[in-house]
Amino acid sequence: MANTKPYNQFIPFFGLGSPRNKGKLPIGQVNLVSHLHVHTEYSMLDGLARLDPLINRASELGMKSLAITDHGGLYGAIDFYRSAKGSGVKPIIGCEMYVTTKSRHDKDPSDRIHHLTVLAKNIEGYKNLVKLVTMSHLEGYYKKPRVDHELLEQYSGGLAVLSGCPSGEVPSLIADGRIEDAKDRANWYREVFGSYFLEVMEHGNVPELPEINKGLIHINKELNIPLVATNDSHYVLEEHAHNHEVLLCIQTNTNMDDPKRMQFGEATYHLRSHDQMIAAFSEIPEAVSNTDMVAEMCNLELDFTQARLPEFPVPDSLSSDEYLRKICIEGFRRLLPDAPEEYKQRLDYELEVIKQTQFPDYFLVVWDIAKFVRKNNIFFTVRGSAAASLVLYCLGVTDVDPMPFNLVFERFLNLERKEMPDIDMDFQDDRRQEVINYCSSHYGREHVAHIITFGTFGARQSVRDAGRALGMTLDSVDRVARMIPEKLNIDIDTSLVESEELKVVYDSHNETKRLIETAKQLEGVTRHKSVHAAGVVISKEPLDTVVPLEFTSRGDEAGAVMTQYAMDPVAALGLLKMDFLGLTNLSVLANALVMVGENHGVNIKLQEIPLDDQNTFDLLSRGETIGVFQLESAGMVRYIKELKPNSINDVAAMIALYRPGPMDHITTFIDAKHGKREVAYVHPALKDILEETYGVIVYQDQVLHIAREFAGYTLGEADIVRKAMGKKVPEIMAEERDKFVQGAQEQGYTEELADSVFMLVEPFAGYAFNKAHSVSYGLVSYWTAYLKANFPAEYMAAFMNSYIGKKDRLISAVADCRRMGIPVFPPNVNSSFQEFTIEKTSEGVVGIRFGLAAIKNVGSEALTPLIDARLEHGNFDSVENLCKNGDIGSLNRKSIECLIMAGCLDDFGDRGGLLEVAEKINALAQQEKTLRNSSQSTMFDMLGEAEGASLAAIDIPISSTSDHEKRMWEVDLMGMSLSSSDHLANVMSKMNDGVQIMLSQLESNGRRGRSTIGGQVSTIVDRFTRDNKPFKVVTLELLDGSLEAVVWEDALKKSPDIWDPGKIVTVTGTIRERDGDITISVQEGSEVDLDQVLNSGNVNNEVEREKQTQISHESSINGVTNGSVPNGNGNDSGNGRLDHRNDLAKENRISEAVQKKKLVLFMKETEHPQNDKMLLDDVKRLLLGSAGSDEVGLEIESQGSLVVMDWKPVKVDASEDLQEKLKNVLGDYGGVSVQSLMF
Repeated sequence: MANTKPYNQFIPFFGLGSPRNKGKLPIGQVNLVSHLHVHTEYSMLDGLARLDPLINRASELGMKSLAITDHGGLYGAIDFYRSAKGSGVKPIIGCEMYVTTKSRHDKDPSDRIHHLTVLAKNIEGYKNLVKLVTMSHLEGYYKKPRVDHELLEQYSGGLAVLSGCPSGEVPSLIADGRIEDAKDRANWYREVFGSYFLEVMEHGNVPELPEINKGLIHINKELNIPLVATNDSHYVLEEHAHNHEVLLCIQTNTNMDDPKRMQFGEATYHLRSHDQMIAAFSEIPEAVSNTDMVAEMCNLELDFTQARLPEFPVPDSLSSDEYLRKICIEGFRRLLPDAPEEYKQRLDYELEVIKQTQFPDYFLVVWDIAKFVRKNNIFFTVRGSAAASLVLYCLGVTDVDPMPFNLVFERFLNLERKEMPDIDMDFQDDRRQEVINYCSSHYGREHVAHIITFGTFGARQSVRDAGRALGMTLDSVDRVARMIPEKLNIDIDTSLVESEELKVVYDSHNETKRLIETAKQLEGVTRHKSVHAAGVVISKEPLDTVVPLEFTSRGDEAGAVMTQYAMDPVAALGLLKMDFLGLTNLSVLANALVMVGENHGVNIKLQEIPLDDQNTFDLLSRGETIGVFQLESAGMVRYIKELKPNSINDVAAMIALYRPGPMDHITTFIDAKHGKREVAYVHPALKDILEETYGVIVYQDQVLHIAREFAGYTLGEADIVRKAMGKKVPEIMAEERDKFVQGAQEQGYTEELADSVFMLVEPFAGYAFNKAHSVSYGLVSYWTAYLKANFPAEYMAAFMNSYIGKKDRLISAVADCRRMGIPVFPPNVNSSFQEFTIEKTSEGVVGIRFGLAAIKNVGSEALTPLIDARLEHGNFDSVENLCKNGDIGSLNRKSIECLIMAGCLDDFGDRGGLLEVAEKINALAQQEKTLRNSSQSTMFDMLGEAEGASLAAIDIPISSTSDHEKRMWEVDLMGMSLSSSDHLANVMSKMNDGVQIMLSQLESNGRRGRSTIGGQVSTIVDRFTRDNKPFKVVTLELLDGSLEAVVWEDALKKSPDIWDPGKIVTVTGTIRERDGDITISVQEGSEVDLDQVLNSGNVNNEVEREKQTQISHESSINGVTNGSVPNGNGNDSGNGRLDHRNDLAKENRISEAVQKKKLVLFMKETEHPQNDKMLLDDVKRLLLGSAGSDEVGLEIESQGSLVVMDWKPVKVDASEDLQEKLKNVLGDYGGVSVQSLMF
C-alpha cells in the first residue's frame, strides 16, 4: 500500500486552525478553477462537448488546466492532449472508471457499480491508467468495464483519484447512511493512492447531493482528506443543455415527451466559469482552490518523437540496415538481372534514405509479412505511394517496378519529411485474418491489435436521430432528411444553401426549424465506435503499456482486441500502424485462377499476365466492366468507353482522374488522346513531364517534377511544397509562390513564365493523385479485366461467390452473364454446390450453376452434409432418397421450404405439391438423422434392402404451380428468376434499340429524362390520388433488377388491359432518381406481341414510333433525349445488347424461346363418364397428331373444384390450327388457351 507522506505538502493549503480558515489559500495567491471532471463527445451519447470547442472555451475562461474524464475509456485522450497543448491549456488525462466492490471476474446482477475519477499525474500514472482501462474491458466487463480493489492496488502509482460523482463508492455509502463505512473506504483509497480527494458537486436536481456533500465535509474534517469541487461537465455552454437532453434520448431510445426518460433536469452541467464555481461553492471555497492544486501535481509529458517499431530479429550479427541491403540485393539480382546502372543507383539511394530515417526495421517487418503471404499463396497488393519504392519491389512487397512508370520515391519517403511512411497492404478479403493471425503469433498477441474507428453524426443521421428524440413523426422527419443532398460529408449548413426545398421548409415551418437547429448541435459529434476496416498496430513493447485496449466485439473474451485510440493518435505515439485491407477483388482473382486451372489445365500467375492483351482492352473499350475493379460505376463506364484504353497507363490515369476535381479534366484528357484537341505546353520542358497524360496534370509526381525542373527544388522539398499548397491557405500559397518564382529565376526562367507555371500547378497540388497508387490499382483493374475477357465463365463464377450475400451484385452479375452468352443454371440439389460452380452440359455448353448458399434462409454450413452425402451416394432419385441419404437433418423446415420455392427440388415434383409436404420432408429427414446418430437399423436394412429404401414414403400431391408464382418466389429468395430467365432475356434482347432493358443502362445515361423501358410486370398496387383518380404502382422486372413504374390515369385509359403480372411491356415516361432508387412516371405503355417479336425478330412498339412525333411537356422542359449505349461491336445500341461469342448458342436460345409455350386445356367433367372418355380420346388423338416441343397443361373442373396439372408426357406444336381443332372438339365442355413460358 502507498504511504500517506505526500499529504504533508497539503497542510499549508488547509491551515489546520479554525474551521473557518480551513483549506484557504495564502494571502495574495489567486488560482483559477481547473475542471477535473469533464465528459467529452467520447462519453458516447452521453457527452456533447466536442474537443476543440471545449478547449477553446476553457482558454476563453482563462483556465490553465483542463481534464478529460470520459466514461470507462480513454478514446479521445491523445487528440485532447495534443489539441490542449496547442491551445496553451495544460491537458490532464483521466477517466471516470467503474468500480465493483466484489471481484471483477464476478458477474452478479445485484452488484452495484460505482464511479471513480482517476487522473494521471505523470508517465507512470498514464501507464497505470492505460493498464486499468484495458483490464476493465478485457477482464472486468459486465454491463460496464469494471475494475476491482485488487486492480486499483496493483496499479496505483502516479495516479490522483477523486471520490467520484454521487454514484461513487464513498458518496453511495454516505447516501445509505453508512458514514463510518464511508470513512473506512475513504481511508483505504488514501492509503492506496496517496493523492486522494473528496469530490464535491453542486447540482440542484440530485436530491441526495446535499447529504452527500455534508458527509464528505465531515470526512474532510475527520481524516484531513482535501475537498475538490467538480462540475460533472457534459457539454460546453449552458445553452447546450436542451441538446444534451436530446442526446440522452437518443442513447436511451426515448423522446423528450417521455416523463420517465433519463434526464439531468437542469442546465448546470456545462463548463462553468471560475466565478460560477466560487458562487456554487461559497461555503467551501477551498474546494474550488484545491482544483488548481490537483492540476499542479498532474504534469504528464507524452513523447511523440519516440518510434516504437518492433525490432526485427536479424541473423549473422548483422545490423538491420545491413540485413535489409543484403536481401534487397538478392531480390534485385533475381528480379532485375539485366537492369541498367540507373537501377543500381536508385536502389543505393533508397537504402541510404531508409538508413538515415532509421526505418530499416519497418521495411523488414513488411518484408516478413509479404514473404508469409507469398509463401501461402495469399493474393495481395499495396496501396498509396509504397509502389514508388524500388526497395519494396526487390523485397517482393510490390509487383510494380517503379522505374518504367517514373514513380517518385520522395513521394513515399524523403529526408526532408522524416515521418514514418505508409506501406498499406490489401489482401484477398477471405484470407486477411490469416495475415493478422500470423502477425499475432510471430510478434506476440500482446503486441498486435486492430485499430478503432469512430462514427459521427452526419447531416441526415443527426436529423433522423434528433427527430425521434423530439417526438416527431417518422414520416415528417424522413421527409426533411431526404431533402439533404446525397453528397459525401455534406453538412446541414451547406444543405440549406444547396437544397432550396430544405431552405423553404426551414424558413416557413417552426417545427422543422427546431429540428434542424437541434440536429446542427449533434452534427459531427462522436456517435459510436467500431473496428477500422483495415487498421492494425504492431508494437515493440506490450501494447497495454502505451494504448488502452478493448475487445473488438463485446462478450468475446477470447477474441481479437482493438486500441481505444484511432489511427492518427496511434501513429503519433510512434507505433507501427498498418493498413491491412481486405479487398474482395483479390479474392475474386484468386478463386478465378483456381477455376481456370481446374477447367483449362493452365497455371496462370498474375505477375506473368501480359499487359498488352487486346481482348482486355476491347472489353474495356466496350464498357463491359461489371465486376472489373475500380471501373464499374456508371460514370466510369461512360468515360472508359470514350477513352478506349490501350495501355496500363491509360487505365491508371483514368483511376486518378475519376474523382471530384480532376474529373473536370477527363474530357480534355480523352480528346487529347484521340487527337481531337491539340496538346499545348507553356514551355517545352513540360512536355517530358506531361506527355504521357496528354498535357493534363494527373499525378502528384508530375507536380514534384515540375517543381524540380522549374524552381530547382529537390523532390523531397517539392513534396513538402505540394502538401503545403494542398491546404489552400492564402498566406501559404503566396509564400510558396514567391519561393517558386525565385527558384525559377535562379534556374534561368523569367518571372512571367514561372508565374504561369505556378498558376498551372496550383489547382492540381491539392487534388492530383498519387501515381504509385494509381498504377498499383490500375494493375489490379487490368488483371480483373483480363480474366473476364479471356475466361469469362470462371471469372464471373468467382465474382458471384465473393458477393454471394449481396443480392444487388448477383442480379447485375447474372444479367452480365446473359449478355455474354453464359447460361446461369437454376439451383438444384442434384447439381448445385454451396457456391457458384462451372458446369458443362451434355451438349458441351459451359455455364454457371447457381450456388445453394445464395438462396435466402439457407445457411452454408447446414448445406455441407447434403453436398458431402451427394458426393458419396450420387444423385438423389426421389424425395425419400434425399431424406435418407441426403443428410438434410441440419436444415430446418423454413430452409427446406425455401429450397423448394427456389426450384432446388424440381426433380422430384411440382413446387406447390412439395410445399404441401414440406413438414413431412422435414420430419422424415430428422427421423433419418436420429437413426444415423443412434446407429440403429431400419427394417429394410435388416432385410438387406437398404439400397434405395426409406422408412416412409411421401406422397406428393398433384399440382401445377403457375409460372408467375415461381417467378415471384425465385425473385424473393434469389433476387432474380432463373427457371425461365433466358426466355425473357431473348425476348427483351430483340426489342428496338431505343428500349432500355437494364438498370445499368439507365444509370449510365444519367438516371433522368424521358426514356422507353422494356420489362415484365411483376406486382401491381392500385392507388388513388387526393382527387380520387386511380393510378397504379407497378414493379417492372428488367434484366438486372427492378424499378417502380407509376402509371397515371391518362396512361391507364390508353392501355387498361396490359397491367397484369407476367406480361412483358414497354413503357415510355420520365425517369426520376431519389436516394438511389429509380422510378419512371409512365405516360404511355404497350404490351409486347410475343409471336411477332419471336418470329420477326423485332418488337412492334407503336409507342416507340409515336414517340418520334410527340413532344411531351416534361421532356421539352428538361431538354433530355433518350441516349444510346454502344454495344460490344461498336455500334450504337440503346439497350447495350451484344453479339454473343457463340452465335450457335444464341440461335439455339432464340429458337428455344420461340418454342417455349404451354397449351392449356380446360375441360369440364360431366355426369356421363363414357362421354367424358370419348371426349378425352378425341383430344388425345389431336394432340398426338401434332407433335412438337410445347408443353400441355390440364385444368379439369370436377365436383365443384378445379384440378390443375401438367400433362408431362405430351409435347405438341401449339399452332393456331391445332388450337382451332381443339376448340371445335371441346365445344361447350371446355376451352383452349396458350401461355408464354417466359416466366
